[in-house]
Amino acid sequence: MAASPPRLQSLPQGYRALVIGATGAIGGALLAHLQADPRCALAVGLGRRTDPALDLDDEASIARAAQQLAGQGPWHCILHAAGVLHGPQGMPEKRLGQLRYAQLEATFRANTFGPALVLAHFTPLLPRKERGLMAVLSAKVGSIGDNRLGGWYGYRASKAALNMLLKTAAIEVARTHPQAVLAALHPGTVDSALSRPFGGERIGRPAPDAAADLLHVLDGLPAEDSGSFHSYRGERLPW
Repeated sequence: MAASPPRLQSLPQGYRALVIGATGAIGGALLAHLQADPRCALAVGLGRRTDPALDLDDEASIARAAQQLAGQGPWHCILHAAGVLHGPQGMPEKRLGQLRYAQLEATFRANTFGPALVLAHFTPLLPRKERGLMAVLSAKVGSIGDNRLGGWYGYRASKAALNMLLKTAAIEVARTHPQAVLAALHPGTVDSALSRPFGGERIGRPAPDAAADLLHVLDGLPAEDSGSFHSYRGERLPW
């Protein structure tokens, strides 16, 4: 658990923040922390029912939201907190024989393709001459080097692909935004709708605690760590 309420001290006074996926447990907690930070001038949550609306299944809505918000920028902190582990298409696959095209496609659309388009349309909103932070929620099970148990094929693969997109984007963004930090963050097991079928309400942490930890980690990352993958404890995770 974070020792103190998160304040993004590395960002300029009066910084502005966006949280994509703010209706989820972690996204909502991230937004609440940012709105409570006296150093933050404006914190906005985005989702399907917000204004502007942002639907990860609709590329045009992602582009429109970025265009509408550009005039209020630059945005010093942009957090992507949306994703799926299970849904109408089924639970995570435990065996190769359970792989189905529809479930794989739905998982990748939510965990990889949507965030990729967020990176494409929202990184230009980061400040060019000041420090900026952009993070996506990844997962330790998306680490190829740390995969010792197998299973959860689609979820693991979608997060591994997200990590590669983030790493590649960080290389490009550094050329135009040298003080920007892009990071993939693992929140740990959190008591949320995503983890509840797997005992999250018994073994997970409250979302506000997880969100505070993530903000502390992100705030402490130097520019040379852009494109890295970290846990909520601050440890660097293997790709």
